[in-house]
Amino acid sequence: MSDAELLVYGGTAAGVCAAVAAARHGVQVTLLEPGRHVGGMVSGGLGYTDIGNPAVVGGLAREFAAAVGDYYGVPPGHHAGPEPHVAERIFLEWLDRAGVTVRFGTTLTAASIVDGRILSVSGADGRECRAGVYVDASYEGDLLAAAGVGYRVGRESRSRYGETFAGRREPAPGKHNFVPYLSPFDAGGRLLPLIHDAPAVDAGEGDGGVMAYGYRVCLTSAGDRLPFPRRDGYREDEWELARRYFALLAERGIEVTAGDLIGLVPNLPNGKCDGNSIGPLSLNLLDGTNWAYPEADEAGRERIRRRHREYTMDFLYFLSHDPAVPEAVRRGITAWGLPPDEFTDTGGLPHQLYVREARRMVGEYVLTEHDLLPRPRPQYDAVAMGSYHIDIREVRRTWRWVYEHPDPIPMVFNEGYLSVPVRPYQIPYRSIVPRYAECTNLLVPVCLSASHVAFGSVRMEVQYEMLGHAAGLAAALALKGDRAVQRVDVTDLQERLAAEGQVLALPA
Repeated sequence: MSDAELLVYGGTAAGVCAAVAAARHGVQVTLLEPGRHVGGMVSGGLGYTDIGNPAVVGGLAREFAAAVGDYYGVPPGHHAGPEPHVAERIFLEWLDRAGVTVRFGTTLTAASIVDGRILSVSGADGRECRAGVYVDASYEGDLLAAAGVGYRVGRESRSRYGETFAGRREPAPGKHNFVPYLSPFDAGGRLLPLIHDAPAVDAGEGDGGVMAYGYRVCLTSAGDRLPFPRRDGYREDEWELARRYFALLAERGIEVTAGDLIGLVPNLPNGKCDGNSIGPLSLNLLDGTNWAYPEADEAGRERIRRRHREYTMDFLYFLSHDPAVPEAVRRGITAWGLPPDEFTDTGGLPHQLYVREARRMVGEYVLTEHDLLPRPRPQYDAVAMGSYHIDIREVRRTWRWVYEHPDPIPMVFNEGYLSVPVRPYQIPYRSIVPRYAECTNLLVPVCLSASHVAFGSVRMEVQYEMLGHAAGLAAALALKGDRAVQRVDVTDLQERLAAEGQVLALPA
C-alpha cells in the first residue's frame, strides 16, 4: 500500500501536466504509468503539434512550447514540435523538479469504490495506492470505467444529440479515398486483406466504430538512418490491394509520390520527420482491428498493438521494396529511414500506439457539435479553449456494389473521414468531471465528456495538456477544501488558471 493526496493514472502529456500542476501547489502526487515512458503521443511519434489558433494556447501547454524553444535555442513555436526523445526529457525534468513520484509498469486492474468515491486502485504488479483525488489521464479511460462512471465508445447516431455529422458516413471522394473502381476480391472471390468485412449500418446510425489507430513514425534522411527491414512473418498476399491501387493509378495516368502516402516533410528539428497518414493507403490500419481496443483486456490490447506494429513495419518495407510500387515512391521512401537515436528500446517504432479515441466519459456536460458549430456556445465554467477543426480520421475500409451499366461493380472505399473548421471555443469544467451521482473524486482530462464529433476537435495533445493543467489545479482545490470535484469553486479555479497563463476566452 502506498498513499498520495493525488493519484494520476496515465503518463500522457495530460497526465504529466495534471501531476505537475498539482505538485506545484504542494500536493503529494503519484503518477502511475503502465508503460516505460511518459509523454504519450507527444513523446511517442506525434512530434508535429496540431494547434489550430495559437492564441488559445496557454498554461502548461505554452510553457512546454517555451521549454522546447529553450532546448533548441530558438523562440517558442519556431519548431512545430520537438524530437520525441526531447519531449520525454522535458516531461521527466518537470516531474522531477515538481517532486512527483512516478511508478512505471503499473497497469490498473481494479478500483475500490465506496459511496461514489474511489478509495484505492490496484495494479497488475499487486500494489495498491490510496489517494484523496484521482485523475484518469489515460487514452483508454480505464480508471473511469473501473470507478463505474458512464461512458460511450465509438460514433453515436445522429439522433442521439441531433448532430449533422454524427453516425456512419457515406463514402466521399477526396485524398483519403481510392479512385474508382478498386476491386475488393481475389481471383477466388474472397475478400482481400486490409478490408473490414463487418456489415454496415444505415448512414447516420451509430455503430461503435472508432477512428483509425496507427504508429506515427519518426523518420530521418540523415546518413546514419536505419533502413526498413523485412520482418519475419511478412506476408506478400497482404499487399495485393495496394498493388492493385498502384496499378489502377498507372492506368489512369495518375502519378503519386512517397509524400502522398506519408507526409515526408522535415517538420521536426535536426531534419527529422513526423510521418503522418495522408492518402487512402497509409500508416492507418483500417481493417477494424482497433474497434475492440477500448474495452479489451491488456492481453487483447497487446495483440492489437502488435498487429499495428507489424502492419507499420510491413507497410514501410512494402513501399520501399515491392516492384509493384512506382519507382518514384520507392525512391522517395528509401531516402528516409528510422533515426538511431529515437525509440531505441522499441525497435525504432514509437512506444505509443496512436489511440485517437477510446472511451468517452458521459459526465456532467456532454460537449457536442452544437457547442462548436456554427458559432461556439459560451461556457460559464470554461477551463481551457479549443480551436482545431473537427478532425475525424477514417473509421474503416470496406466495399460496396456500384450500380453501373451493364453490371454492378464492387469497389473499395474508406469511410468516416471528416474535416470541418471551427472557431475558437470554450471547454467547460463540467466536461472533465463525472456526474455527481457516479463519482465525486475523479477528473478526466483525456477521455472527457464529448460526443464522437466534438471529440474529433478536442482530442489534440495541446488541448489535453491544458485540460490536464485544469484537472491538476482542480484536484488541488478539491483536496484543500475537502470537497467533491463537482463542488470546486469554478470562479476560483478560473482565476488561478488565468494567473498561470491559461487562456479561457478571447477578446470579442
